Amino acid sequence: MSTDFQASREALGARLRELRAGTGLNGNAFAARLSWPASKVSRLQNGKQTPSAADLEAWTAAAERPEVLAELKARLSGLDTTYRSWRRQLAAGHRPRQDEGIAETSVTSHIRGVEVVRVPGLFQTPDYARHLFEQNAEFRQTPRDVEAAVRARVQRQEALYDPDKRFEFLIYEPALHARISPVPVHAAQLDRLMGVIGLHTVNLGVVPLGARLRRVPSHGFWIYDRRLVIVETINTEMWLDDAPTIALYERSWEWLTESAVYGERAQRLIGRVRATLTAP
Repeated sequence: MSTDFQASREALGARLRELRAGTGLNGNAFAARLSWPASKVSRLQNGKQTPSAADLEAWTAAAERPEVLAELKARLSGLDTTYRSWRRQLAAGHRPRQDEGIAETSVTSHIRGVEVVRVPGLFQTPDYARHLFEQNAEFRQTPRDVEAAVRARVQRQEALYDPDKRFEFLIYEPALHARISPVPVHAAQLDRLMGVIGLHTVNLGVVPLGARLRRVPSHGFWIYDRRLVIVETINTEMWLDDAPTIALYERSWEWLTESAVYGERAQRLIGRVRATLTAP
């Protein structure tokens, strides 16, 4: 079973668990309401079994939440694909994809990432994330579940304080300048980045515009342990788990680290960008 399929199924299971919990019933009582074996409820909630569309219809009816059926079906349709169109992934809004990020981060010990046009989601302030989600929803004409998506993104950031995890990120300097929000929001985001540099679990580098590059950072990507690479394009998100591709992205990562600055030098660079901010 592919990693992306299982992560998506676990995220769907977590959503089902949330709906069941909202009824105040435990798993056994909810199964009785459905006239299902308790083991089926357990498997679905824990991502051990793929639900059918009929299962989702029954679940939402038992939870007295028929309005979320379309969301759950959209999540189901996005399972088991390497090249995932944003149209399908965001059919129910941004939160489902954020839930997948939480699930994937929870089973990963070492995340390496490169961002060239924006601040990595793991380091975003709620206001900065809110502007990104609002812009993306408008651009893609998807449901505007912005607040739910922001809450999920902030929840994912709790992993930064897990001493058993390691996060290594590179930000290309243009991402620090890219203005997707008002000046106060942008300034707070840069302040947040400078603070992140002090976290024990984080190694954050900035690739300056004037740095000599062994390879141009053409697009962003995230590497999860040594088993998965996630790459975003304008219309798809690629979940790549074959060894040669992972090795290629690891080489790209290693070459970019040669051009990055870290620690106080990175903080000074971010501080200089912050000092250039002026009200629009």
